[in-house]
Amino acid sequence: MAPERQALLVVDVQASFGVPEAVVAGIAALGRSLHTVATVERHDEAVTPFARQLGWTPPFDEAPLVPADRLFVKHGYLPPPALIEHFRALGVERVLVCGVQAETCCLAAGFMLFDAGLQPTLLRWLSFGSSLDRSAALGAALWRHHFGSVLDGPEELQLGLEPLPYPS
Repeated sequence: MAPERQALLVVDVQASFGVPEAVVAGIAALGRSLHTVATVERHDEAVTPFARQLGWTPPFDEAPLVPADRLFVKHGYLPPPALIEHFRALGVERVLVCGVQAETCCLAAGFMLFDAGLQPTLLRWLSFGSSLDRSAALGAALWRHHFGSVLDGPEELQLGLEPLPYPS
């Protein structure tokens, strides 16, 4: 079997979500070794009723805090379907996921990746949870239950796998 091909998915690491600087720095460092895709949450009440249902709205226009090879805008918890098509076009098998709200937005991305036949893996040390659980422990427990693949620290990460080509 050929070595698995992996990429990094950075979920909603943007200023309005108060991402700890150590998490931003760690993600940026890892992103230099892998093809990196980022999502940013933007508000469009016609697509996702955050204001009506939750009394809160994400920003209208915000950039990710880490460099990425490809950026996808999302309106709600799930990444857009084009994200899956992007990974398929690159031949990705395993997606390392990190970022904001391990128990909601990261988990939603995990379900989408899993349902598409990819292997989602949560990078717990580069993720944090909502105000309900900033430690990401709840998200990691849910992730282990549903997908079985959580890495708790950088020592568990193996990057000596087949690199992905960078699209031109």
